[in-house]
Amino acid sequence: MRNASVAELAGFVAEGGVVVLSGAGLSTESGIPDYRGPTGRGRRAEPMTYQKFADSAQARQRYWARSHVGWRQLGLALPNAGHHAVAELERYGLVEAIITQNVDGLHQAAGAQRVTELHGGLDRVVCLGCRERSPRADLDRRLHTANPGWHATASQFNPDGDAVLPDELVAAFQVVDCLTCDGLLKPDVIFFGENVPRPRVDTCFAQVAAARTLLVLGSSLAVRSGYRFVARAAALGIPIAIVNQESTAGDDLALIRLNAPLGPTLTAVVDAIPTPRPA
Repeated sequence: MRNASVAELAGFVAEGGVVVLSGAGLSTESGIPDYRGPTGRGRRAEPMTYQKFADSAQARQRYWARSHVGWRQLGLALPNAGHHAVAELERYGLVEAIITQNVDGLHQAAGAQRVTELHGGLDRVVCLGCRERSPRADLDRRLHTANPGWHATASQFNPDGDAVLPDELVAAFQVVDCLTCDGLLKPDVIFFGENVPRPRVDTCFAQVAAARTLLVLGSSLAVRSGYRFVARAAALGIPIAIVNQESTAGDDLALIRLNAPLGPTLTAVVDAIPTPRPA
């Protein structure tokens, strides 16, 4: 691995066939904190585990109370320059696929089309009983109705929308169940301790195998769910470029590396790609 310039990265991307793997660091410029980077160090980030959520009514009450507040604040976030740059590179025909570890939907909000949400999306809810999926906005209205007079705001929240709330507010919160079967409702995201569905993983592996290059944006690659795609690309001899503000678990596998903020760097990459560009 070697440190690279924006011009080198732009030349790398300009050849096309790029698959993007994005992580929480891409969304920090939209005001969404990450778990392991600079915005995550000042708080205790304890994400919900699947086992705890499924086994404990108290854990579900805590999750939904905090998420009811955090999701609304998360919903105010807008795509930043980095998301828009990735969407523009897709429109130019240079980015073939986007695999995101994020659950915030900001790639799509920026206009990207070929997005695989590796860990799901917070804009949907799934029933653990009948497996029916429904919009998160519908659940938000139901929770509002079930909790008249309940109001809370939070100054801190995690990338999954989990807001920091006082215990007394959590204890007063009423949870609702599935309208179809009375089953437990869960956000349609992969909790810690839960496996990503195999067909989704296989789709991502196929996209990586077909790539000319893998571009990692804002991911520490500290968990296997993202790192495995970098390891697969390296095993296949596919060049890897990483842009992140801190070291990552994949640095030793990368051909080039930029330690730089994502928004300005990706905007500069787009601007540096010579015209005419692919349609």
